[in-house]
Amino acid sequence: MRQVRYNVATSLDGYIADANGGFAWIPHDPTVDFAAIFARVDTVLIGRRSFEVVQQGGPAWAPAMRVYVFSRTLKPDDHPDVTVIRENSAATVAALRAEPQDRDIWLFGGGQLFSSLLSAGQVDRVETTIVPVLLGGGVSLAATGLPLTTLRLLDTHRYPSGMVTLSYAVEPRAV
Repeated sequence: MRQVRYNVATSLDGYIADANGGFAWIPHDPTVDFAAIFARVDTVLIGRRSFEVVQQGGPAWAPAMRVYVFSRTLKPDDHPDVTVIRENSAATVAALRAEPQDRDIWLFGGGQLFSSLLSAGQVDRVETTIVPVLLGGGVSLAATGLPLTTLRLLDTHRYPSGMVTLSYAVEPRAV
């Protein structure tokens, strides 16, 4: 089964975007290997608000990637280069995970989409790059009300900029 990886930058106080939805606070670190990130994924999952912010600066993913935008308000005809998913997000992701491919699925953002998919058992890894900044508010890494979820540390990586990536496996929930 394909892995869904929530790979996101976050401030030290737990925000993936500032109060205006922006991410200009994330420093450019030339040692971040985006080619390696893109090489292991072929599908991007993104919420509407994150999608709209990303569109202002141009796509943040490779052109050949399939992009699924989860939104109840976007009109699919207005966005022919992506697949707009209006309902059944967990079922859609479960079907993507079951595809016979060897590349992973990048859950790009945001916090609400992550939380709903994690609650539905559709997230396998949480990979967060901690940026050494305190924002004091903004879009949270996870939505309020997320169920208790145990994570197992897989790897850490420290960058010259002071950013640190923490990679965790999502542990199965006890039933």
